Amino acid sequence: MRRLLATITCFLLAVPCAFAQYAPQVEIESVPDFFRLPQGMNFGEVSAVAVNSQGHVFVFHRSNPSGGGPAYGMHAAQLFEFDANGRYQRELGRGLYAWSFAHGLRIDSNDNIWTVDKGSNMVVRMDPDGKVVWVFGRKTESISEAARPFEHLDTPLPPQDGRFREPTDVGIDSAGNIYITDGYINSRVAKYDYNGDWVKSWGEPGSGPGQFRLPHSIAIDKDDNVYVGDRSNARIQVFDTDGVYLREFQVATPVRPGSMAVNGPTPTDLTEISANGAPNALCIPPGSDVIFVGETTFPGRIIKATLQGEVLGVIGNSGRNPGEFSGAHGLACPSEDVLYVAETSNSRAQKLVIK
Repeated sequence: MRRLLATITCFLLAVPCAFAQYAPQVEIESVPDFFRLPQGMNFGEVSAVAVNSQGHVFVFHRSNPSGGGPAYGMHAAQLFEFDANGRYQRELGRGLYAWSFAHGLRIDSNDNIWTVDKGSNMVVRMDPDGKVVWVFGRKTESISEAARPFEHLDTPLPPQDGRFREPTDVGIDSAGNIYITDGYINSRVAKYDYNGDWVKSWGEPGSGPGQFRLPHSIAIDKDDNVYVGDRSNARIQVFDTDGVYLREFQVATPVRPGSMAVNGPTPTDLTEISANGAPNALCIPPGSDVIFVGETTFPGRIIKATLQGEVLGVIGNSGRNPGEFSGAHGLACPSEDVLYVAETSNSRAQKLVIK
């Protein structure tokens, strides 16, 4: 009877599943009110989160610290630091020229802080004290007539070395080489060496091996394999450090009946790319053989898988309550047992303890 009901459910919801063999739910605890902001302060859309070697947690979010102004052209990026117990410490880089629309955040093995700004098309490396050390890319100067968003053309203009168009994330390998997903328009991965010098790029718009439809997140494993979350193709592609395509996998897993979107309509076809297994965020714990994948706004889950793509379990579901998610846009995983989640749609960050 259970198999029959499951089959009927899959048919009615247009879900391709083998008798509704849903991935197991991973038991978690969402730490209540972990991030303690000063009185009167709040997060905006939280796009990214990262943890340094001291256990301090950094949160990159979209707000309006300058106050006033229209939504278009508003300065929307702030970086906050919290100690290991979630107590607010400081704001870094307030009013930084390179910050316009917060997107990606990583901290390397030397506790350097890397921010990726989709609005300014710039990537910034700060030292642990918050001093700007390196800047990659340039935004259009405000006095220029071209100071407006890049156009998403069917046939985009050729990319340029050392310049980005709506970048999304950054990763650093064991040798210090830098990889930037140059995401929404150029659909490629850019590589710099440990000195910050341009090396190469690979990828172009498309759905074939080594092509991308919005490379949105990047992670590097202990063997320096480079994992790229190819979001609109609903897959993760794996490359070596020279950009040679190695393999790909998907983590799509059936959505349980009754799942509801938080902000926006719930898809009627749960097989559509944007609704199932589209990698919004990637995180590989240090030295681990597993990967955590944050999905897009719906179904809003976090999927735990092996580095070969075998789904081990699902964390949470779409929702506003603790342990639920909407827009898991960034992940930080200092271990396999602790996971920090940055949520754009819910305008918050959560600390999860995995049982």
